[in-house]
Amino acid sequence: MTLKTHIKTVKPEERELASKREEQATLEVELAERELRSANLRAELGAFERRYLHFVGVRYAELDELKAQIAERMAKEHPGVERLQQNARAARAAASETKSTAGENCNEEPVAFESSPEMKRLYREVAKRVHPDLTSDREDRNKRQQLMAEANEAYERGDESKLIRILTEYECSPEAVQGEGAGSELVRVIRRISQARGRLSEIEAEMQDLLRSDLYQLKSRLDEARRHGRDVLKEMVKKVEEQIAQAKRRLEI
Repeated sequence: MTLKTHIKTVKPEERELASKREEQATLEVELAERELRSANLRAELGAFERRYLHFVGVRYAELDELKAQIAERMAKEHPGVERLQQNARAARAAASETKSTAGENCNEEPVAFESSPEMKRLYREVAKRVHPDLTSDREDRNKRQQLMAEANEAYERGDESKLIRILTEYECSPEAVQGEGAGSELVRVIRRISQARGRLSEIEAEMQDLLRSDLYQLKSRLDEARRHGRDVLKEMVKKVEEQIAQAKRRLEI
């Protein structure tokens, strides 16, 4: 009895497809990690900005309001002095801008952003499967963009259940079904690789913009001071409150 060995012929496009899939998988892991770092930085800066406005911004708004009242009173007492009229208008405009920046709803103290390991793991999984730059299909891309935006919001809120629902929703959707044929699949994978590389470049540029921002520089200075035992935010609040007290005394006089 003759034993015949059947050797399966692997087509060139199949070998290339296997190689490209490995490259795609590596890029998807890196992209998910970069997206997580970017989301983390945005969430931290957002939380810091809310805390800053809650503690310092509202006090600056109060101080600018007092300054505007002082300037308006002086302008009223000296209606013929144009310089005082201009000062009053400028002070009122500054007070309105500061009040708008500080916001009206600052009664509750915001908390600093802190993500759990499980939240980070879920976000990575969502980014790896749902990221819009990992598809070349227009309809699928639109679907992914919507889900990724929802994932970013859920991550900032610390909503684990929402991230799980997003991942489950996409995994069960028709868009997640792969096509057949090594040749066409190879083209799709190559395009996904190109899109992933493009998104990595975009994330790097976005991160650099955030790291160069005034908000990040302020946060870094306060974080560094806190590591040395100083609460700069508290010091800033104290300084502004002293200026508020002086402005109130001046207004009373």
